[in-house]
Amino acid sequence: MQDMELDRVFAGLRRFPDVEAPNLFAHDASDRLLLETAAEHARAGMRVTVLGDRYGALTLGALAVLDPGGIRVSQDLHSGRSALQRNAAAAGLEARFECVPPGPGLFGPELFDGAGLVLLQLPRSLAELEEIADAVARHAPGDAVLLAGGRVKHMSLGMNAALERYFDSVQPQLARRKSRVLVARGPKRPATAPPFPVLEQVPELGITVASHGAAFSGGKLDIGTRFLLSFLDRMPDAAHAVDLGCGTGILAAMYARSHPAARVTATDQSAAAVASTEATAAANGLADRITAVHDDAMSGLEAGSADLILLNPPFHLGASVHAGAAFKMFEAAARVLAAGGELWTVYNSHLQYRPALERLIGSTTEIGRNPKFTVTRSVKA
Repeated sequence: MQDMELDRVFAGLRRFPDVEAPNLFAHDASDRLLLETAAEHARAGMRVTVLGDRYGALTLGALAVLDPGGIRVSQDLHSGRSALQRNAAAAGLEARFECVPPGPGLFGPELFDGAGLVLLQLPRSLAELEEIADAVARHAPGDAVLLAGGRVKHMSLGMNAALERYFDSVQPQLARRKSRVLVARGPKRPATAPPFPVLEQVPELGITVASHGAAFSGGKLDIGTRFLLSFLDRMPDAAHAVDLGCGTGILAAMYARSHPAARVTATDQSAAAVASTEATAAANGLADRITAVHDDAMSGLEAGSADLILLNPPFHLGASVHAGAAFKMFEAAARVLAAGGELWTVYNSHLQYRPALERLIGSTTEIGRNPKFTVTRSVKA
């Protein structure tokens, strides 16, 4: 019966509004294994907290097989939150759980209030796992059980070690369907302040970078952003500039500092990135110059409202190498740029994005190229 219920739930899941393609899926075997393991630990009426649910498999699956007393959900990605809401509405389950929006600390005590079971789709980043483990140990009830699952190929012993720093007992379960669940019990209450965001100096830029665990590249300056910034003095003066996919806000901070008359919007679909950017702006005295926005591909920005967009697009979606995210961002830039506005993009040269930029934005010029990256300027027709 349990398998039939999960089959029914999973069959109705979609990734939309995230990129959809035949090789991209809304659930995997680790979601099923997590829910099967949860059924062994849950009691009827138990409150459940769900973290890292990608498109609703864990949340809607828990409603189908656990008989919970309530479910609270926290998701980092804006597109994942939208997909969960759409999938829940399609299944008639939209009023059966509570989405807890991320606050300044991302994982507040209200998320874990009364939770007997915490379900976590393991993140790829050890820093993100540490931030989550700290929050669970800090805020969840002392008898709460954390079930953290993922695909074996993406798991490491470092994940066990990260959890062991925050729980008395961490027990890896037998792998099934190329997936595994880690069972953590006995949260160790941290005696110090939360360790995130981490503040790091970037001497070559002369700024401080703040990073939450899930933020791309952490507090480091990634090499693509470094190459794009080498052309900062050639970028136009803009009344309104946008750092699209802002990460930790390095591009936003550097442009705001060098163009004091500009209004800068930094936007990312990751809540951790937005919180990191806000902290980076504050650390560099730019909080009144940079507005950080959590949305999906500038969905909240008006058409024709930006004079300049800076973009270092991802070349993967989750664990899959896929150009769909970049093309989605190009399409968004075409909508948000004003006529004559410019999109400055850095990307791995082998991806050959220039034809797409020409088609979607307008005239595109190569500004620079090194052995790995290309920087282009596209002018909105």
